[in-house]
Amino acid sequence: MSTFDERQNAQETKFVLDAAQEFKAEAKRNKALGHWAAGLMGKSDAEADKYALEVIMADMEEAGDDDVFRKLRKDLSAANCEITDDAIRDRMAVELKAAREAVYGG
Repeated sequence: MSTFDERQNAQETKFVLDAAQEFKAEAKRNKALGHWAAGLMGKSDAEADKYALEVIMADMEEAGDDDVFRKLRKDLSAANCEITDDAIRDRMAVELKAAREAVYGG
């Protein structure tokens, strides 16, 4: 195997590992968002755990964060929680940063 092939294999392996870590970080963020939103909606601990899983699953609908945002926006509005779109997106950013720090180790 040539040095070029070894380098290519190393880069491919790094890409796969990075993608897996980012997937974990996003799932961790979505779980935290689910618990946060559940708290705003007045859900019990058991309901919050179930809702957090719903938020995680919502992220599987399409690429990007819009599917998670739409779920949170819809559910918070249905529960008469007065919160702005910017506040939801800000919380999404904060939770993603925290999740990445946890997954990537700082």
